[in-house]
Amino acid sequence: MSPPGNGPMVPILGFLTCVAFLYLSFGDLWFDYNREAELGFVSRNGTQFVLDGKPLYVNGWNSYWFMDHAVNDHSRHRVGAMLEAGSKMGLTVCRTWAFNDGGYNALQISPGRFDERVFKALDHVIAEAKTHGVRLLLSLVNNLQNYGGKTQYVNWAWQEGVGLSSSNDSFFFDPSIRRYFKNYLTVLLTRKNSITGIEYRNDPTIFAWELINEPRCLTDISGDTLQDWINEMTAFIKSIDKKHLLTVGLEGFYGPKSPKRLTVNPERWASELGSDFVRNSESPNIDFASVHIYPDHWFHDQGFEENLKFAVKWMQSHMEDGDKELKKPVLFTEFGLSNMNKDYEPSQRDRFYRTIFDVIYKSAKRKRSGAGTLVWQFLIQGMEGFNDEFGIVPWEKDSIQRLMMEQSCRLGRVTGRLLQDKKSTEVCSNKP
Repeated sequence: MSPPGNGPMVPILGFLTCVAFLYLSFGDLWFDYNREAELGFVSRNGTQFVLDGKPLYVNGWNSYWFMDHAVNDHSRHRVGAMLEAGSKMGLTVCRTWAFNDGGYNALQISPGRFDERVFKALDHVIAEAKTHGVRLLLSLVNNLQNYGGKTQYVNWAWQEGVGLSSSNDSFFFDPSIRRYFKNYLTVLLTRKNSITGIEYRNDPTIFAWELINEPRCLTDISGDTLQDWINEMTAFIKSIDKKHLLTVGLEGFYGPKSPKRLTVNPERWASELGSDFVRNSESPNIDFASVHIYPDHWFHDQGFEENLKFAVKWMQSHMEDGDKELKKPVLFTEFGLSNMNKDYEPSQRDRFYRTIFDVIYKSAKRKRSGAGTLVWQFLIQGMEGFNDEFGIVPWEKDSIQRLMMEQSCRLGRVTGRLLQDKKSTEVCSNKP
């Protein structure tokens, strides 16, 4: 029973009490969401990424499976769980697929036909990333057959009777297939997120676009066919979206006209894939270069120590290109060590990761072009079917989780950025 004369105050007090409870319970989440929403786009200044006027060095990971798992109710939670874990390690960028051409849970069912259910799954991925303060590097098509890739585009053209060739490489030169791909790009870039209401091309949660995962054109080892395709498609993307950074998605091999094909490439075959790191990355609409690091897959007769030395040489060579030739950032968008190597021991992964992180840290201290790394790949529990010989559940590997956090702290100090997550702040404050 209320005291006389205070009746009208009861609803107001009750409302204020409710607001206070909600703020105390969820205030951090509210703050994080709006803090991220206010951030601008990542840009570049010479050989460095820039965010809010300060240099940004990337420490992140790959989880290619986000969109696919966001489609179904029983697996959607994995996306948020992985993004939350990455955020708690201070990681800033996750690379994932923004394509699935044909097949199960296809985003693009056939040329120009899209599944709204899957598009909403991609909307969910981007919205979740925003909530957790992680940006996304979104790849637009696969050179490989996984999730459709260029093979699916070629098959579509062949089935419709407009394909010039059944060769996978006709993806790069067939006019009909080029139209298919441009239509896909238009629909994706102008997509309005059903959750946030923001068009993809206007969303700073997207760190950058990656044109194609690991492009190769074996039918033209001169590189002319692939180069022409890169120039055309990157110009087309920039005509629609001038706000986001753009990269090719290269493995990093040097082509037949590059002097480094003999001194840096792992073996002769690497110069005969129709790609060339410097030439492709010089394309005027490419904002930063991308490189992968897999010496244990590229050599067939080397042990761990030799592979480790090669990884350092490989990275230094490409950063030298970034500094002197390209004058652009160089991001190592995939790296990993296989647990299927005949001499594999778990401790080798720690050494491999640390060595790669040290190279980037030294580059960051010197303000050079080494812009960061993305581990291949992180999963969560219960995803054994999606694992490969590189997959890691980071919180099940204390040493890996610690290495990731240490790198976030080191790079944060170099740039003067403070990590917002409480756990990250505690860990960083205890580091020498």
